[in-house]
Amino acid sequence: MDQFRNHPLYRKHNIDSAMSSLWDFYKKRFLSLFLISFAMSLVLQYVSTFVNIQELSTVTDPMVMLGMMKELLVPILIISVINLLFNVILQYYVIYNPLSKENNILISMLKSLRYFIPYLIIMVLLAFAGSIAIVLGILALIVGVFFSLLYIFTLYFFILPIMMTEGPHIGNTISRTITLAHRNFWSNIGWVAVFIILLIVISLISSGIILLPFTGNFMKTIINPGETSGLTDMTKNPLFLILSALAGALTFPLIPLFSCILYFNGKATEDISQEATVADPENTTVRVEDLYAKPYSDDHPDNPDNKV
Repeated sequence: MDQFRNHPLYRKHNIDSAMSSLWDFYKKRFLSLFLISFAMSLVLQYVSTFVNIQELSTVTDPMVMLGMMKELLVPILIISVINLLFNVILQYYVIYNPLSKENNILISMLKSLRYFIPYLIIMVLLAFAGSIAIVLGILALIVGVFFSLLYIFTLYFFILPIMMTEGPHIGNTISRTITLAHRNFWSNIGWVAVFIILLIVISLISSGIILLPFTGNFMKTIINPGETSGLTDMTKNPLFLILSALAGALTFPLIPLFSCILYFNGKATEDISQEATVADPENTTVRVEDLYAKPYSDDHPDNPDNKV
């Protein structure tokens, strides 16, 4: 673990230093992160063209709609698995490339594979737990739903950095995720909320820019919701795929970067606490002898046994 103390994101952060570190890291390695993310986003955009969700809007028969949803289930799962694989590769690159230039993208692709299956299992468990949390959140109305989502996202951001720095053990990853996420709990929740808001704003702006060349098709669909062919053609247009991949490449690296900041902040805080305990254990450890009066020698003037 000592090697990660040299990582540029390892330190005890506040919200200002966290965002500053994220921006500095992103800016310094922008070209490599952008090119890697662009290639990944382009693959995801292309695979997504095989899933035509717009057709569901034209179906009124519930049974037909259910059958179409079953047909779309497998492609959606494949896209999700590919997305998770890309997340693992990019997270490994963000963690290990600053420590050694030998950890290039090809090495990261190979070495990150050992984390993919445990990560996939944990994500399935997280999705199950998240569904329960959202249902409970619904019972607590809208505020409960938002809080449940924030809590799930907070856990999610810790998973990969813990797995890649402390070992791909599912049990240890889950316990460490809960431990670090609940240390400075409200601070972590607040940082995640700020990050998600920033991510949404950036995504909305980039999406608006992407739609500019396709304003005609988009407006046609809004005016006539039953006419989805224009929107379908737009999503399969090579120019749209490239522009969407470019926009995705701008935001894709932000998630692993923020995950590292959350984890390294929690780990640095933990390390500082442990080092303080080792340096001055008497201030933190209660000994048995501290519970009793210190004994006096037989000839000591304050010995109560010598006093009449």
